[in-house]
Amino acid sequence: MKKLEIVYGIHPLIEAIIAKKNIRKLFFQRGLKQASNAYKKLINLSKKEHIPIQSVSKQKFYQLKNKNHQGVFAILSPIETYHIEDLLPIFYEKGKNPLLIILDRITDVRNFGAIIRTAACAGADAIIIPKKDTAMIGSDAIKTSSGALFKVPICQEKNLLNTIEFLKNSGLKIVSATEKSNIYWYNIDFSGPTALILGNEEKGISSQYLKISYEKAKIPAIKGISSLNVSVACGVILYEIFRQRKYKSKTHF
Repeated sequence: MKKLEIVYGIHPLIEAIIAKKNIRKLFFQRGLKQASNAYKKLINLSKKEHIPIQSVSKQKFYQLKNKNHQGVFAILSPIETYHIEDLLPIFYEKGKNPLLIILDRITDVRNFGAIIRTAACAGADAIIIPKKDTAMIGSDAIKTSSGALFKVPICQEKNLLNTIEFLKNSGLKIVSATEKSNIYWYNIDFSGPTALILGNEEKGISSQYLKISYEKAKIPAIKGISSLNVSVACGVILYEIFRQRKYKSKTHF
């Protein structure tokens, strides 16, 4: 398993961002006064690239105590990420019937890893996540996915709304998994190119994404029981998609 890479120091981090390195999160030492132009440039670049920023205590820098870290370090992802605009034409050129999964603010690393693992088993072509408000792609995510993070392309996008609109205009059916529907998941036709949206563990799918979805897939639960865990819901719907695509007569296994 590839070890997480740490980059520290203001100028090295500026160069890492300019070089489009996949920075998962930027950490600043809490209470440290910084007013240099380089520091301001680092902050501005981070915001422009939608890199999450977190203020942490001095103790977080203990492993860098003999380094000239200048009160800032970042974690680089061990996984290469892509943009769906680059991958989708390749899928179509290969004759694929694309199945994409969009994760809207899935922050729990165990859910994230479990979804990736199920996606790999069910034949998903790519996972799309936002730059912010998502689980960190690190050793925990790799472990909970049982290594599936190395098998399914991860696309990291700055603006999920624009990405969904792009997919919609590219011929994909946008389906949201939500209890705010009267249509059960097994009554939806998944035979064509599809992008499945899964929402935040507590808040669900953003209203703006629900609004532009072609279909909304509901998985019922017994009265008095809250909705399914998002990774479980993912598995239920993905295997219905798998069933429909593999068994066109829609007979059961």
